[in-house]
Amino acid sequence: MSSFAEIYGRITLATNCRTQMELAEVLDIRQSSISDAKRRNSVPGDWYMKLFEKFGLNPDWLKQGMGPMYLRTEQGYAPQDAPAFLAENTAAYGDDQAKHLVCTEFAMPACWTDTNARPEFSPLGKISLPLTLARPGILVFRMRGGNMAPLIAQGARFGVDTRKDGITSGQIYALFAPNEGLVLRRIFLDGAQAAYLLRSESPDFPETTLAPELARQRLLGRVVWTLQEF
Repeated sequence: MSSFAEIYGRITLATNCRTQMELAEVLDIRQSSISDAKRRNSVPGDWYMKLFEKFGLNPDWLKQGMGPMYLRTEQGYAPQDAPAFLAENTAAYGDDQAKHLVCTEFAMPACWTDTNARPEFSPLGKISLPLTLARPGILVFRMRGGNMAPLIAQGARFGVDTRKDGITSGQIYALFAPNEGLVLRRIFLDGAQAAYLLRSESPDFPETTLAPELARQRLLGRVVWTLQEF
């Protein structure tokens, strides 16, 4: 059985509800009932019936991310009433690439002056991701600046795995830079100087060096995926 967060993510995605208050109006319940369900990590059964009656949503899809999203459409019931060439292979919905989670997308902080504390991340909105990309420890950001272009263009979404806090030479990491905020750099080990080299993808940005102890202090995690349009 999926967790409350996973089911809640599918419900808000399908109903286009952005807040608990909006969802409470859709379900005709008090907002506190949603908070109670979240605390119990359990979705009440009558939610599924209301969502089916109002939107034709498939309870199995809501509960487990399996099967078609809708059982009832304006044309009738699916998939039984659908033409053969539109029939879906429901087994594929059990794959982690088919299951999804609605995650918060953050802006890259543009300033970092307190080197003893990390800045607060400002939410930009929500994004639906496959479970393989939204695994524990992942923070989602929208790219600011063009120093990593064309590999990571301005405006691209990228995932930072905060659990990958050890530096592997040649990989791309998110780290905090004084007066710059959160930045992306490809990091290399300079054995001759016992330091790290920080490089942008674009040749227009200069290479910098960083002592290992400062690198560990400023590191947020490794960039493990990107989503962008070309």
